[in-house]
Amino acid sequence: MKLSIIILNYNVRHFLELCLKSVESAIKNLDAEIIVVDNDSEDDSCQMVKDLFPQVTLIENKKNLGFSKGNNVGVSKAKGEYLCILNPDTVVAEDTFEKLLEFAESKTILGAIGCKLINGGGLFLPESKRNIPYLRAAVKKIFGNPSEYYANHIGQDEIGKIDILVGAFMFLKRQVYNEVRGFDEDYFMYGEDIDLSYRILRAGYANYYYGAITAIHFKGESTLKDKSYAKRFFGAMQIFYTKHFKTNVLFDLFVWLGIKMAYVFRKIKPEKIKNVSAYVFVSDKMDQRITDVLSGPIHLQNQLESNFESEVEVIFNGNKFSYKIIIETMERNFKKNKQLTYKILPNGSSFLVGSDDGFSRGEVIMLE
Repeated sequence: MKLSIIILNYNVRHFLELCLKSVESAIKNLDAEIIVVDNDSEDDSCQMVKDLFPQVTLIENKKNLGFSKGNNVGVSKAKGEYLCILNPDTVVAEDTFEKLLEFAESKTILGAIGCKLINGGGLFLPESKRNIPYLRAAVKKIFGNPSEYYANHIGQDEIGKIDILVGAFMFLKRQVYNEVRGFDEDYFMYGEDIDLSYRILRAGYANYYYGAITAIHFKGESTLKDKSYAKRFFGAMQIFYTKHFKTNVLFDLFVWLGIKMAYVFRKIKPEKIKNVSAYVFVSDKMDQRITDVLSGPIHLQNQLESNFESEVEVIFNGNKFSYKIIIETMERNFKKNKQLTYKILPNGSSFLVGSDDGFSRGEVIMLE
């Protein structure tokens, strides 16, 4: 088997359904498998997978094992030569994995590959490509200056070597993953992608950013950006520094104080107050279910490109357009109008789903 896609899920049933539908479209011409590992979700994620995706291998954990251990469990069942570690709140284009496999086959000391990620509003996510978070860069990042933290030497649309990838999308050979012993289970959530990327580099492999491929990462859907998030994130950074850069007591104290101070003074962004003046349903015909549910003017538009007003929410019909076209349209629209918000009607589904930014919880609108 050529490829195994590992998706670790926790309580994001509707985002998972959209993700799986996009992944299914992306592997239809490949010898590939999908493995969903569920970390004891309280919603009906597992039943949805059983009902709608019987060909998917579902692993139901009896408790929340965290990101590292959950993904390691999934990889232990994988058969593919290559792996893709993928978040459940992502959407991939139909040609994503074919392009990545072609690129991977051209490299001799390949470590891991990441792609360009955008959030649910079309904004590029700079964590798609990062540098090793040495102390200077990390402290500056924690206090609001990310200039040395992100890999700014490579443009958003470019392809090149980088140090650190993001765990929402990591593509690599299973042999490399096993050689470096996968994700470090000392991390429950956050920091494990930095640690794995760093260990891959130390093993002599090269990590790449592949900016010719874009995927949506709704970001923040699996976890809220609150004080609990801050505590776990900075705690994960402390594990990383202790593990890889421990030199003396003074160094450890400085790192510990920096992390604690950043946690105390870090400002949590409030969720935005959403004001939608009208909806645009991009499709060939109106869906009566949408008009029944949404309040406010709803306009039908068959073309993807338009000069939308600022307070318009665009709804893409996944039954009409490919996920590749939807992703590309969001990217282009963002350059013209950063105030647009989006929802996607997944193909064959009865709900709308989307996320306006990286800090607010995603929104699901049921149509039935």
